[in-house]
Amino acid sequence: MKLTGAEIMVKCLAEEGVNTIFGYPGGAILPFYDAIRESGTIQHILTAHEQGAAHAADGYARATGKIGVCVATSGPGATNLVTGLATAFLDSIPVIAFTGQVNRGLIGHDAFQEVDITSITMPITKHNFLVKDPENLAQTIRLAIQIAKTGRPGPVLIDVPRDVQTAVVEYTVDKLRPVREVMPDQKLVDKACEVINNAKRPVMIVGGGVINANGEYDAMHLCEKLHIPVVSTLMGIGAISAYRSLFLGLTGLHGHAKANNAVREADVILAVGTRFNDRVTGDAKNYTEGKHIIHLDIDPAEVDKNVSTGLGINGNMNITLNLLEKGTTAHNLDEWWDLIKTWPSNDEDCGSAEAPAFFKALNPVIKDKDYIITTDVGQHQMWAAQNLRIQFARQFLSSGGLGTMGFGLPAAMGAKLARPEAKVMSISGDGGFKMTGSELFTLAQYNIPVIAIVINNTGLGMIRQLQTVFFKERFIACELPPCTDFVKYAGAFGIAGEHVTTPEGLATAVEKAMELNAPYLIEVNIGRDNMVEPMVASGPDKYINSYVKFDK
Repeated sequence: MKLTGAEIMVKCLAEEGVNTIFGYPGGAILPFYDAIRESGTIQHILTAHEQGAAHAADGYARATGKIGVCVATSGPGATNLVTGLATAFLDSIPVIAFTGQVNRGLIGHDAFQEVDITSITMPITKHNFLVKDPENLAQTIRLAIQIAKTGRPGPVLIDVPRDVQTAVVEYTVDKLRPVREVMPDQKLVDKACEVINNAKRPVMIVGGGVINANGEYDAMHLCEKLHIPVVSTLMGIGAISAYRSLFLGLTGLHGHAKANNAVREADVILAVGTRFNDRVTGDAKNYTEGKHIIHLDIDPAEVDKNVSTGLGINGNMNITLNLLEKGTTAHNLDEWWDLIKTWPSNDEDCGSAEAPAFFKALNPVIKDKDYIITTDVGQHQMWAAQNLRIQFARQFLSSGGLGTMGFGLPAAMGAKLARPEAKVMSISGDGGFKMTGSELFTLAQYNIPVIAIVINNTGLGMIRQLQTVFFKERFIACELPPCTDFVKYAGAFGIAGEHVTTPEGLATAVEKAMELNAPYLIEVNIGRDNMVEPMVASGPDKYINSYVKFDK
């Protein structure tokens, strides 16, 4: 059948089962918008800003494992997607971004709202395309979706000139041949089994790759069979329930003492779906000293990139974990567990300041519920990671690799639309919230029942903390006006809310908000002197290595 390019774009999304997209229109992408209107098959969410659209698509993908889709026009619309695409890229999230482009004959002539978005986004996308031939549009979109989903997931951008969208070409329903699964090397698996079977102090590290591969149950079965302790990176939170006795907590820069000590004292580290970034390892040389590291990752480029491993195994993670389970044998680790039990529990860890109590107060509220929590980046993110007890994968969504302030609220919006049955809340600092808080407009417009929690300490808390520890309290550009009332700000959009000052008050407010079928904002006022430990406990001289040697 003959269709316009814009209609083909809609058809290809329908082939993939996409029914919700996030975007902001402009002249160069209007033919696509007209095709969306005519089709009636896709719900378009008009965000307050294109960055919000990218984060919402990201949150949609993280909550489900399906692709998230965002749309922007050429020029400034396209460039406003950049932060969101980089966020998805560094955390390996499957996002498709459609951008409009000027007509093909105007490309390279500095036309109105022309920008070379494929060159701009080349380093922050898994792949990108500029479609110059309308005949290739459908297969390009199918290929982009396949690239985004297969192997190590990631964002893909498709730049479509306006006249490609209006061109009429033949369209046929088609599917690309599935990509052949990469299988692990059995010889390497056998060697890994031998190392694990002889380990006296093994520990498993679960990263975001476990969740991306839907491999959390396979990882859990393996560690339970072997009765080995498990620690999590920030991106791996939820891959193993925080209520399981084998789980020692968060490892890395602001990790728990028990988790970091276990990594430090281990003789074998089984690292599953983590890329060993600097926030996890600190000094990579000290991190690996005296340890045998087995690294499971879908991306061969990650093996030996940041740390030298004894065994790097690439391939389908679920298959690899199943092979490890079959080839390993549980053996006595009582001495190892006896040592672990001498270290501080997670309830005793990470400080007794005011702020952690607010996060701990949420645990009874969310336990055993279908919920999703998103965060921004900063002190509140670390308090959430340290103190919230997450039970399942895809319940904790946070920007790890890029560390994007403003991620939380729009990501929560995307997650709620992806999983409407879940109770969804975003947790932001007052600094991050002012970056994308305008997405309250979107929540109100579509009545998306997201609970927005703003931790207000009248400042950029992590910046203030760093200036306290490293710059002898020479504060600059870290104070925010105390006059801001975020509940009144929400009220301007017609969204109800309240102020709370105690952990009990926060728990009560969240329970009430969960019963509402409407967005709700809760402002939590805390003191400026709250800091994230272990930075405070370790002091500036030991801070850099605090994640590999925790002095308590």
